[in-house]
Amino acid sequence: GAFGGFGTTTSSTGPAFSFSAPTNTGTGLFGATQNKGFGFGTSFGTGTGTGLGTGLGTGLGFGGFGTQQQQTTLGSGLFSQPAQAPAQSNQLINTASALSAPILLGDERDAILAKWNQLQAFWGTGKGYFNNNIAPVEFTQENPFCRFKAVGYSLMHNHKDEDGFVALVFNRKEIDIRSQQQQLVESLHKILGGNQTLTVNVEGVRMMPDDQTEVIIYVVERSPNGTSRRVPATTLYAHFEQANIKSSLQQLGVSLSMTRTELSPAQVKQLLQNPPAGVDPIIWEQAKVDNPDPDKLIPLPMVGFKELLRRLKVQDQMTKQHQTRLDIISEDISELQKNQTTTMAKIAQYKRKLMALSHRTLQVLIKQEIQRKSGYAIQADEEQLRVQLDTIQCELNAPTQFKGRLNELMSQIRMQNHFGAVQAEERYYIDADLLREIKQHLKQQQEGLSHLISIIKDDLEDIKLIEHGLNESIPIRGGVFS
Repeated sequence: GAFGGFGTTTSSTGPAFSFSAPTNTGTGLFGATQNKGFGFGTSFGTGTGTGLGTGLGTGLGFGGFGTQQQQTTLGSGLFSQPAQAPAQSNQLINTASALSAPILLGDERDAILAKWNQLQAFWGTGKGYFNNNIAPVEFTQENPFCRFKAVGYSLMHNHKDEDGFVALVFNRKEIDIRSQQQQLVESLHKILGGNQTLTVNVEGVRMMPDDQTEVIIYVVERSPNGTSRRVPATTLYAHFEQANIKSSLQQLGVSLSMTRTELSPAQVKQLLQNPPAGVDPIIWEQAKVDNPDPDKLIPLPMVGFKELLRRLKVQDQMTKQHQTRLDIISEDISELQKNQTTTMAKIAQYKRKLMALSHRTLQVLIKQEIQRKSGYAIQADEEQLRVQLDTIQCELNAPTQFKGRLNELMSQIRMQNHFGAVQAEERYYIDADLLREIKQHLKQQQEGLSHLISIIKDDLEDIKLIEHGLNESIPIRGGVFS
């Protein structure tokens, strides 16, 4: 009972980097527990990200952390004003007292309590007690001493506010959403008031980890004069965030809604200039330098193991989707290759057929022309054509012209075919040493067979002698072998 365990917590989760207000879902690694002694308190909250000023890290060895201003990251308050200076000063003083010099018990146990507060600050969870008359300090993972932090990168959307794209995350599988997409559109239309001038359209459906599905929608508003326009994304999101509308969406299974709009250059600049709460400015500057594509990616702090696990699941799912797409492309390429082979064969067949038909057509034309000109004298144009044909024939038959070259090529082809046939006949040959070994082996086999035949003949002679002795009933065996 001295230390509390890990329980449930609420965490801001979402499929991608967003500036809308996410809902609180999921079970965290470090959660809210009931502790009898020193325990781990609530975590993953949105606290004030402040650091210890110079000189306040005495006894802890954590000097050099500058004061950081709170930067809210939810909804329209993304670029809000910093917290007031007195509240930050009190927070700094209380944090420094809890980590370095608590005066709760007034003896050596305060030093142990200071080390325990330091450990809770490293983990980013729990409460730091330091004075009986002052409320304890809440240690969240946004505090500068939390060790479980990193910086990743998220893709910035390039959609305009006029495009009206709003993403809704459902706690349902993708196959269920696709099978009931029409009913879902009708339900969203009813939530929007059932106005006949509004039309809900689904831009895309994407599977997410933990059996969740993201549906991107936009709403088209038609005016009485026949024109139409898309409802801006911020307007549609603000409507979905109303209390009664939000409860209706939750009944449909919506756990999160966000806008899909791009950031303005001023917003990007302000976001990059101000490090998030609890992130070291040096690490944030290094993350901006290491950005592989500053035009499309933006640094995003990852706090806690739950966020790391979520990004790992998203990457694993995207890898599976890419592999599935590659398999589909591979199948399409195989099918196209088969179609290409079939098409090439058909083209060759049609070419042969075309040539045969051309020859037949030419023969028919020749016979028809002969019958038509039968009995007529040769005309001038025909005589001219005959002269041209004779000239061509003479050129072809000239020794140094095409006929001679054709004969030379034909002789070379015949010679190559002859050499090819000779080479084909002499294709298989046996090495002399190998042939000698084969002959020696066959000779030994023949000698063995001859010796075996001689033994069999001797045995047959003995058997004949035995049979002859038995038939004569005279013991001549001894005389025979004497």
